[in-house]
Amino acid sequence: MTTARTGGDAWTRCPNCSSYLYRKRLDRYAKVCPDCRHHLRLSLDERLDLLLDRDSFHPLGEIPAPNDPLGFADSRPYSQRLAAAQRKTGRPDAIAAGTATIGGNPVVVAALDFAFMGGSVGTVVGDVLVGAARRAGATRTPLLIVSASGGARMQEGCLSLMQLARTAQEIARLREAGVLVINLNTHPTFGGATASFSSLGDVIIAEPGSLVGFAGPQVIRQTIREALPPEFQTAEFLHERGLVDMVVPRESLRESLAGLLRLHRPAEAPAQPPARRDEPRRWQPGPAATDPWEVVCRARNVDRPTTIDYVHRLSDEFVELRGDRVHGDDPAVVGGVARLAGRNVVVIGHQKGHDTAEMVRRNFGMPHPEGYRKAMRLMRHAERFGLPVVTFVDTAGAYPGLQAEERGQGSVIAECIAAMSRLRVPVVSVLTGEGGSGGALALAVANRVLMLEYSYYSVISPEGCSTILWGSATRAPEAAAALRLTAPDLLELGIVDDVVLEPAGGAHTDPAGTVDRVGEAITAALGELSTRSGADLRDQRHARFDAFGRLGADAELYRAGAA
Repeated sequence: MTTARTGGDAWTRCPNCSSYLYRKRLDRYAKVCPDCRHHLRLSLDERLDLLLDRDSFHPLGEIPAPNDPLGFADSRPYSQRLAAAQRKTGRPDAIAAGTATIGGNPVVVAALDFAFMGGSVGTVVGDVLVGAARRAGATRTPLLIVSASGGARMQEGCLSLMQLARTAQEIARLREAGVLVINLNTHPTFGGATASFSSLGDVIIAEPGSLVGFAGPQVIRQTIREALPPEFQTAEFLHERGLVDMVVPRESLRESLAGLLRLHRPAEAPAQPPARRDEPRRWQPGPAATDPWEVVCRARNVDRPTTIDYVHRLSDEFVELRGDRVHGDDPAVVGGVARLAGRNVVVIGHQKGHDTAEMVRRNFGMPHPEGYRKAMRLMRHAERFGLPVVTFVDTAGAYPGLQAEERGQGSVIAECIAAMSRLRVPVVSVLTGEGGSGGALALAVANRVLMLEYSYYSVISPEGCSTILWGSATRAPEAAAALRLTAPDLLELGIVDDVVLEPAGGAHTDPAGTVDRVGEAITAALGELSTRSGADLRDQRHARFDAFGRLGADAELYRAGAA
């Protein structure tokens, strides 16, 4: 990422592809090589100019110069190293912080300067980061942390280590307060920075090719002599493993940040709150009602709209968030923040695809544990910022393979169901195709459960039921009828609240029209739920699912005794 100079100051060479680059042209490209797209390092001033609206940055205050608490000296005294870094950068220490706007959206920004002793984190850097976080909390303004750091500053010993705790606890307080924190990790971000403030954002963005990790590659090789895979610790490597939400090219960073800030603005109260409605709408099946097995077949049609189809047609703006921050990013579950029907919402859904290649890549919409961990992460994100949750359910079931079991498939589904049940924001779920067992329920513990006319919802697939009861999958049509898995059946049982009618023949015959009808139903449901308090939403959801027990006086007597 460094710039290799040659031929004076007019020309430079790309350290990645060795192309000769005219410096003025390179500056016009924000120091991105036009030949290989390698992102060369920016100065801190260049970084702020790139990200922030013109002339909007105002420092939070004067940054003090650090002292030498340990009297540290190696080949040179620490005081001399500080003086050299201050002359080189014109800064007291390796950080700048202030208020600014991005796309007109207010933000508190704290950015590290790698040119100052490798962006290392000492007590002054910790002080400034803490001050920026407290300013963000006091004014309820999103906090953007731009990192480029080698880690904690060795010359300040354990005092520098304590900055990890100081900064992490301030970000934890912002989480509790529902103040958005965005990390932008640039090359390089390592050590104590990664183990604290650079990894705790609600959204984590990295620049292409940036190296981000805890222990650097050289340390790993020298310490445990382990062979490292290609692209190890790059932004792309982390993105694939669910540790980074987005890898964003430099020229798109300001636009991406502005979109995230817009989608997390506080909700506006509706001008005329709609009346509450707890009873399900009465839906009478028309002549299009069909045999249950035919419903199952239509629900599985690959041309039915998918979650991505719904999101792209219904939302004005959508930013996909990826990864479970533990193991990986499961493409069988997609989600993010969106602007839908005039409201900022969090969208989560199963994703199958429309062709063989996509369906294979997305495991036919059958999630691994990391898919449900991602869903839980997004649910908590929604609650933190008071955003309604909209889910689209379309899965044959959670993936039943060996690796999924090794990673705790059953327990993570249970945790997802439990987490969804306690959310204090409106939750609307739409069954758009297959609703297979716990893998579907994990995204459907909602205040309002909607269902497309030719979708189904069942404790087990008809084939599975047939195999268990009759020893063969050939009697699946009989099982489908016995399971009462169609929309009219489930409306009668109270499992779903509303049924969205489909075009003649099914959603696949008019995908756009189907999406629009679903959008109208979601809008109506969110309108009905929007005036309720968080506690009321949680309690209504609890009562909704608590009702699915024994009916009659015996159940009431049992509940009274248990109470």
